[in-house]
Amino acid sequence: MDWKEILRRRIATPNTGPNKKKSEQELKDEEMDLFTKYYSEWKEGRKNTNEFYKTIPRFYYRLPAEDEVLLQKLREESRAVFLQRKSRELLDNEELQNLWFLLDKHQTPPMIGEEAMINYENFLKVGEKAGPKCKQFFAAKVFAKLLHTDSYGRISIMQFFNYVMRKVWLHQTRIGLSLYDVAGQGYLRESDLENYILELIPTLPQLDGLEKSFYSFYVCTAVRKFFFFLDPLRTGKIKIQDILACSFLDDLLELRDEELSKESQETNWFSAPSALRVYGQYLNLDKDHNGMLSKEELSRYGTATMTNVFLDRVFQECLTYDGEMDYKTYLDFVLALENRKEPAALQYIFKLLDIENKGYLNVFSLNYFFRAIQELMKIHGQDPVSFQDVKDEIFDMVKPKDPLKISLQDLINSNQGDTVTTILIDLNGFWTYENREALVANDNENSADLDDT
Repeated sequence: MDWKEILRRRIATPNTGPNKKKSEQELKDEEMDLFTKYYSEWKEGRKNTNEFYKTIPRFYYRLPAEDEVLLQKLREESRAVFLQRKSRELLDNEELQNLWFLLDKHQTPPMIGEEAMINYENFLKVGEKAGPKCKQFFAAKVFAKLLHTDSYGRISIMQFFNYVMRKVWLHQTRIGLSLYDVAGQGYLRESDLENYILELIPTLPQLDGLEKSFYSFYVCTAVRKFFFFLDPLRTGKIKIQDILACSFLDDLLELRDEELSKESQETNWFSAPSALRVYGQYLNLDKDHNGMLSKEELSRYGTATMTNVFLDRVFQECLTYDGEMDYKTYLDFVLALENRKEPAALQYIFKLLDIENKGYLNVFSLNYFFRAIQELMKIHGQDPVSFQDVKDEIFDMVKPKDPLKISLQDLINSNQGDTVTTILIDLNGFWTYENREALVANDNENSADLDDT
């Protein structure tokens, strides 16, 4: 048969092959058939292979109620056993000494000055000999973290050992704090932290001079700093992780150093001189000796130049008893004013400045507070400064997203929150800001005179 005949027959035969163009309905039907087929197979296979999918696994375990004494005791005992097991997993002093001996034995020359170094190969050898407790410290990522600019690819033995010591200390401290976590939920309530610090006092040589009658006031002073900065929403509890992550615990445990300098003690909120200073100021302000502060008594705080408008807001917003402030509320006030650069302090002051509770400061709010500054200036015989000039300076400093409103986040982001709040609430602070250039020039002249002598 020649090709012409084949071609004729091909044309005459209807197109039933795979290349035939299907209608839209046929395509939809075919798609549905395939979906039904594959879905049925998947569903059947799932049913046969894993019966677990029929039930949702339990993910919530309620805490025992107060009247369920047996369950509470069981939970307490199991937590105690768990913490003991975790404590046994930590390196003790003898094991740390052995680790240091092994590191020193496997140091890799040459030394950098007096600092011994170790390469990765010897690092792994020490890890094998140090025992199972040390295994977690001899990972490649730990070596990489400590590797800096050494041309031989080594790390400092001292830096690595300090890293291990720090990790062990963190775990020990976490276990110690967890023993006071009565709820067992990973946070400490105010009473829990008070118990922890009260039992810690005898172990801190720098607090040996404190009289026992002052312990309760010291504990209150110390605990307040933790809660002021770590519990901004005032929930009454702090995560143990947050306590470990901040520097406050380091400052507190620094008091174990018997040779701590006087300067360090003065700058450490938890030191005996600092706690006595704050409590002494409170007693000096309390003229009627009733253990509480009225608005008039608080007005003498610091340089006694805070405006009445600001003090009114303090007593409106803060917890008071018959219109007077207790020591705990006073501590919040002091922490806010002494740490005005910190977000938690700015949040405290911002709440007082936000008289309309709108979540931002507008021109009305700024004028409301600065008008009191102008009145104090008149009383002290000074020429009042124009509010328009001050308002423009404040907005220029903060550079808020909305040109007519200043939010708390704007204040924090600007790094000028301390200056802005000082201008609005304290005449002495405003005067210092207004005359900052003259004060700097005066300081420079005094420095020059000292250099000449």
